[in-house]
Amino acid sequence: MNQAHWHLLFNHAPIFGALTGLLLLAYGLSRGPDPLVRAGLWALLVAVAVGLPAQLTGAGAALVVKDMPRVSQALINHHAQAAQLGYWVLTATATLAGLSLMQLHQGAPRARQFAWATLLGAALSFGLLARAGNLGGQISHPEIREGYGTPDEL
Repeated sequence: MNQAHWHLLFNHAPIFGALTGLLLLAYGLSRGPDPLVRAGLWALLVAVAVGLPAQLTGAGAALVVKDMPRVSQALINHHAQAAQLGYWVLTATATLAGLSLMQLHQGAPRARQFAWATLLGAALSFGLLARAGNLGGQISHPEIREGYGTPDEL
């Protein structure tokens, strides 16, 4: 298996991890059960951990696909920049998640405020990572590129 294969195996994990954390946190914070809040916070910590292999294999994957037909360096660069931004925001969000878990464990009065801040980070992380995923998909799936055309036009 080459770097592109490894990259494809891992690249969806941080997107869906951020979404899972977001949904669990939103439900837990709106309904009150701490176990769901904790599960959402843990999902974000796991998302950043499983997202690391996607980050580490990105450059190798770019080398594999850079000379393929219909693949431009601009597509690769846009995806890489978006993925890096999304991953750094996810990392900051996971840091907040860790702090929130510590606050919850200690029974700190501001624990839920930390969790609400983490929820905002999770929403931003998911949006940025979903955008990065879409840009990555455009590298090898030209049919999702803007202006590509509909099947009726082809």
